Amino acid sequence: MAAQPFDDRDGWVWLDGEFIPHRNAKVHVLTHALHYASAVFEGERAYGGVVFKGHEHSLRLQKSAKILGFQVPASAEDIDAAKSELIKKQGFENCYLRAIAWRGSEQMGVAAKRDDVHVAISAWEWGDYFADKMKGVRLMIAPWRRPAPDTSPWNSKAAGLYMICTLSRHAANDAGFDDAIMMDWRGQIAEGTGANIFFVRDGVLHTPFPDCFLNGITRQTVIALAKARGIEVQERAIWPSELATFEEAFLTGSAAEITPIREIAGLAFKPGKMTEQLMTEFSALTRRKNAV
Repeated sequence: MAAQPFDDRDGWVWLDGEFIPHRNAKVHVLTHALHYASAVFEGERAYGGVVFKGHEHSLRLQKSAKILGFQVPASAEDIDAAKSELIKKQGFENCYLRAIAWRGSEQMGVAAKRDDVHVAISAWEWGDYFADKMKGVRLMIAPWRRPAPDTSPWNSKAAGLYMICTLSRHAANDAGFDDAIMMDWRGQIAEGTGANIFFVRDGVLHTPFPDCFLNGITRQTVIALAKARGIEVQERAIWPSELATFEEAFLTGSAAEITPIREIAGLAFKPGKMTEQLMTEFSALTRRKNAV
């Protein structure tokens, strides 16, 4: 059975301060963001009707827009309130949310100072990001690299930055893998196509330092959980030659949550005690009503 298309669903979308029917949430074909990627977004999950780290996501949306040179036409508090009301109107308990802000269609061309800025939030019920998540996912090496920090707005969750992620994910799927691991412009390990990455060796947690890719909110949460348990965390440069020395590996992100890795380009990893422990603690944290 084919999945239901996202433009043909019941329910509501919050658009520019109003709730409108989901099917009416449309933009013009000459929208600047469609042509020049002048858009920023957030991916979030709600558990038990409460958005996890929702305010942090709202603040990051505004920060991302500022980096791209425009202002989100809603305060973080307004966005928080809209997300909560949308979940209620949809009747969801556990769901995924997508907030997005973009330049409109008043001006066409590279320059877009006169374009209005719009903001919208949608929500849908979405299970695990990867099928058979608990078995662990298989990754190949991506054919595209994360660019140098002086060549892209890497610390913004900008839509345009995900073009190489889509290309890499498609290449991985075509080759029979679930996802791909991306290197940076230096050849160091960076992240997955839509999630940060961690490794375990001798009881120590290792993760690439985020100097050319987004320091994910889930990534920060996992680091905090590990440190609270007395686990040593090393944020550092990690080269592909080290992959064979690690015992466990996993991805983190709002969509991926914590997803074990069982293979990277032919190297086997076994989801072990640390991965399982962090998954359990993360699951418990996301379901606490005060963990917002």
